[in-house]
Amino acid sequence: MNHASAATAVDPALLERLFRSMLRIRRVEERIAAIYPSDKIKSPVHLSIGQEAPAVGLCESLRSTDVVFGTYRGHALYLAKGGDLNAMVAELYGKATGCGKGKAGSMHLAWRGAGMMGTSAVVATTIPQAVGYAFAEKARGRDTIVAACFGDGAMEEGAFHESINFAALMRLPVIFLCENNFYAIHSPLSKRVLRPNYCERAESYGAIAVKIPDSDVVQTCLKAGAAAQAIRSGESGPWFLEVETYRWREHVGPAEDWQLGYRSREEALRWIANDELLRIGAMLQPGARERIEREALAEIDAAFRFAEESPFPAAEELHTNVFAA
Repeated sequence: MNHASAATAVDPALLERLFRSMLRIRRVEERIAAIYPSDKIKSPVHLSIGQEAPAVGLCESLRSTDVVFGTYRGHALYLAKGGDLNAMVAELYGKATGCGKGKAGSMHLAWRGAGMMGTSAVVATTIPQAVGYAFAEKARGRDTIVAACFGDGAMEEGAFHESINFAALMRLPVIFLCENNFYAIHSPLSKRVLRPNYCERAESYGAIAVKIPDSDVVQTCLKAGAAAQAIRSGESGPWFLEVETYRWREHVGPAEDWQLGYRSREEALRWIANDELLRIGAMLQPGARERIEREALAEIDAAFRFAEESPFPAAEELHTNVFAA
């Protein structure tokens, strides 16, 4: 793996923000993995350990008024965009204080105040939602950027192709971000696609496409920032970013899954040895790293206490927010 040397010239304050966001996500998910076997967490969890960088790089480049739509592997996006940590952990516990009142679980996170519009358990379904939101914002004359984040498996769904075609045709303010971790659940990319030329596919519809290797958070931030600027200025229509990354844990759950045989530990170790969190952390002063770690752990401790102490929803909540006219 060969990261761009330009990263060392990046503003130290930016590097610190990127490190803080990635570390916070990593430590939260490590705590989730540790607690999950106790059955206190009432929802299946899809962890982003190892692939925090795409969401963090994207969200660092966006304004607070911009919005994002994600997938069931959404903890990283939710936190990177500014979703409330207490409410997220409480949601995983099924508590009334959760961001979905304890009824949404890990796969359906939303925090509208931060522009985190929601995630879905069904592959590719939030992509057309993002495009629809962008269409509405353009019609209102606003300069909102809408980001649709999804995995490589979604690239094979019709919803992606229809959505990017419409977005390009209407020059909508959308950033399509593909977190390519090379697997759709247990199916490797090599067994699903003859020519996995995702950027070429996006370009064929009229989007500007950029590939970012090695889960490079700085380059993701810079390219997403360039995309947002070009779209906002009217210089271009939608952009497509493919960020190569890798998940360290099983598809769903807290454990490793090498015994299943669909991928090897050796493959994962190459990515783990080049952990983007550690790479960015090494660029900071040791004192800064230690301070950020202390602050993150204190915040996470408080969030899990909040979840533990929060009440479960009342029985009548079964019938609320079920249907809206």
